[in-house]
Amino acid sequence: MMEEATLVSTKEVSQWTRRDPVLSRVYQFTQQGWPEQNTDAVFQPYVVRQTELSVQDGCILWGSRVVVPPPGRKALLSQLHHGHPGITRMKALARSYFWWPKMDADIEAAAKRCDTCQEHRNVPTAAPLHPWEWPSRPWQWLHIDYAGPFMGHMFLIVMDAYSKWMDAYPVHSATANSTIECLRKSFSNQGLPEVIVSDNGACFVSTEFQQFLSNNGIEHVTSAPYHPSSNGCAERAVQTFKSMMKKAREGTIHTRVARVLFSYRITSQSTTGRSPAELLQGRRLRSTLDLVHPDLRTKVERKQGYPVIDW
Repeated sequence: MMEEATLVSTKEVSQWTRRDPVLSRVYQFTQQGWPEQNTDAVFQPYVVRQTELSVQDGCILWGSRVVVPPPGRKALLSQLHHGHPGITRMKALARSYFWWPKMDADIEAAAKRCDTCQEHRNVPTAAPLHPWEWPSRPWQWLHIDYAGPFMGHMFLIVMDAYSKWMDAYPVHSATANSTIECLRKSFSNQGLPEVIVSDNGACFVSTEFQQFLSNNGIEHVTSAPYHPSSNGCAERAVQTFKSMMKKAREGTIHTRVARVLFSYRITSQSTTGRSPAELLQGRRLRSTLDLVHPDLRTKVERKQGYPVIDW
């Protein structure tokens, strides 16, 4: 999903760790034991985490996060910043993969240096959320709404209330036909939901759309007339999608949508603390950031002589 980016691999992290005057010592301390007293300030971020540090494949890990030496930090900041997701999302994504001292401050500085991020830094006021009960499982309860006209298209936004997984479909007009076709694509991937929540838009209250939901055993709940913001989950999804799309300025409309959705789906959400992919599909989607983390399976295969593809 990322083009012309400098990637950082486990092998490089291992090499940099061995050459770094601080991390090479931390690596040694983690394996052989920490000295009772270490007054040097550069070691303090690691001293306070010493019981949570481990080593694997020549890399230092803090919990499940790889400790990145200085030579790799700029490239990883660039990867985090791809698509201009904003400071909050950059931090959330980074915390799923790696760490280094003052990483949050470095992320903030990188975003503040970016003209595009500064241009779009003012997030729209969040829509008031209708107090829907949180569903008991993924893809049980969906919220849908249209974003647009925007960038020459209308976009059907589909949000799973449980996982916060988002689908987005560019269409030429918000008709019942186009809505049904888009939902068929979502349903073919994830199955049929029990409930769909929408506003009272003409395409959503049409006889054709109502018949489609009835034929598939889906209950339709509409927001209060003249108060579409009571469909708050979809309203917030629309705001998030439009904000991310404005910052994604390269590629066709379909390429930009794909990159935005990928970035959104792999990032932990503030409401759940997990990424939408983890909650909906039960796994993290592989991204270029995974190259940083030591892969035990690949290590075993290399030692046993199995062919391993180096991408």
